[in-house]
Amino acid sequence: MKKEHAYKKIEQDIKNNVLKNIVVLYGKEQYLVKWSVDQIVKKYINDDCAEMDFSAIDPEKATASSIIENCETLSLLSEKRVVYLPGFTPLWESSVKNFPEESIKELAAYIKNIPDTSILIITAENVDKRKKLYKEIVSYGSVYDFDSLDEPTLKGFIEKRVKVSGKKVKASVISQLIEHSGYFHKETEYTLYNLENDIKKIAAHCEGDEILLTDVLSVVSGDLETNVFAMIDAVSKNQKGEAFQMLYNLLGNGSSIFMILSLLASQFETILEVKELRNEGKLMAQMQSVLNIHEFRIKKAGSFADQFSIERLREILKKIYQVEKDIKSGMMEQTLALEVLILEI
Repeated sequence: MKKEHAYKKIEQDIKNNVLKNIVVLYGKEQYLVKWSVDQIVKKYINDDCAEMDFSAIDPEKATASSIIENCETLSLLSEKRVVYLPGFTPLWESSVKNFPEESIKELAAYIKNIPDTSILIITAENVDKRKKLYKEIVSYGSVYDFDSLDEPTLKGFIEKRVKVSGKKVKASVISQLIEHSGYFHKETEYTLYNLENDIKKIAAHCEGDEILLTDVLSVVSGDLETNVFAMIDAVSKNQKGEAFQMLYNLLGNGSSIFMILSLLASQFETILEVKELRNEGKLMAQMQSVLNIHEFRIKKAGSFADQFSIERLREILKKIYQVEKDIKSGMMEQTLALEVLILEI
């Protein structure tokens, strides 16, 4: 059973009026963190009294006393007073100049005493779960970790924003946008903020009513891993000319030969692992547990796995490892070595 995403959980908690008096919102998807803050404010603050009943505290100037004073102030006409403390670094940094240890202890001691008339919202990029402050918040508050969206939800996000732009888009193009963006890559820094911005640019670039794959490819450059994946896709379909063009584009953009080889090896290792796990009868959840990568990437690797036998995948990996050795030893010129590798895959 899949874990419910934080944005769905907080949406229900707001609707059911079960938020605790202190709420911590953190994680990779700061887009959803901001969305959640807006939903809480919308729920509890009367628009006519927003200036009186909503307080945003500058984290650079925040003190335990100022936070407590704001929480102790009664709301004027709103259901609750909302105190907002964005980007609160003491939740994850070991030492914060403007918020010393004594202040952290004072705030930690106050958490259980926040009145029901107020909600303190703290946002952060990350949290250190070993910290006493965090542990106190977990005991008395509501904590939400906004990780990456799953594939179906991400597709829904894209569909809604395309609709808002006044355009249409096919499901296959949405899949290509997700793949090309690198959203599900393990080390990616690409988030919903980037995706929303790219959708706006794609819609502006699109001349007709429907967004096409050419519009996506013209706007979203993709990261190195995405482009290496696309090169493997071309090779698997025996489109060697296209694969060579992708290689030259990567080299022309300054990509390292050894980084390209490393990613080729990593991708083919994943394809081989998925192939072997499938043959063992492993289900998606089991493969995710073993490989520790997103379901989207397992599905993609699986589509490549169908093109190769296990023996062939092992041969390809041996070739990649050998090419790296030949380049490092000076036996082969770098670009030529990669060209020969593509021909031999």
